[in-house]
Amino acid sequence: MTLIACARMYNVTETARQAWADLFAWVAETSGIALTAIDHPAPAPLETLWERADLGCAFMCGWPFSRARPQPLALAAPVPLGSRYRGQPVYFTDFIVRRDRGYRSLAETFGGRIAWTVETSHSGFNAPRHHLLAYRSAERPRLYSESLGPAVTPAQCLAWMADGRVDVAPMDSFALDLIARHEPERVAEIAVIESTAAAPIPPLVAAPDLNPERRAALRRALLASGGAPELAKVLADLGLSGFAAVAADDYGIAELWDREARAAGYPRPE
Repeated sequence: MTLIACARMYNVTETARQAWADLFAWVAETSGIALTAIDHPAPAPLETLWERADLGCAFMCGWPFSRARPQPLALAAPVPLGSRYRGQPVYFTDFIVRRDRGYRSLAETFGGRIAWTVETSHSGFNAPRHHLLAYRSAERPRLYSESLGPAVTPAQCLAWMADGRVDVAPMDSFALDLIARHEPERVAEIAVIESTAAAPIPPLVAAPDLNPERRAALRRALLASGGAPELAKVLADLGLSGFAAVAADDYGIAELWDREARAAGYPRPE
């Protein structure tokens, strides 16, 4: 059976989309496992992608991954370029604002309007909510006048920022890196004023019942990609040094952050 591959979460520019397709083609050839790259564009729910029986190599947000039963198989996770990532398969949520608003700190945005993507997103909901816990107090349990969502995608967060609908929005740092790399004009007027702690970056996953031999072949190919000279340009376009092995338990931090926010009576970033 031909399996599907999908980088929907990080198909944030046309150059990135093509580079992911090229990477998946290389993984298929190297592993001997047939893969068909699909886009699964928004507004199609990501959940319908992750539940497919023919899922072979697709990005899955770490929070839904940690909760899924049966749980998809974690193949590997990307290792972004840049000193902030320290050669590890991690990422951040960056709080972004418009430069012309003059904000110099996250605290200066309090009282304004904050965006979020979807309630099941770690980078677009769970991580920023947890980060904001440190700023709340009994006198100020709510930090923003409006909490607007679902924006669904990073692109929509940028659009809401551009048209002034919100004052601050969360952005997956790796997605933001890709946009800045290939379409810098889209973020030329955007500034990052604060970032969350690092968390494990979304892994590439396969369907839970994929047989061990096929799973192992896909994993070997992904882990070998960083040393393949023929992939140098593809990986450069993706802002990656390669892929790293990850374990399901690595993603438990998302559930911990959710429990801490709920225990504090903070159900959404607001």
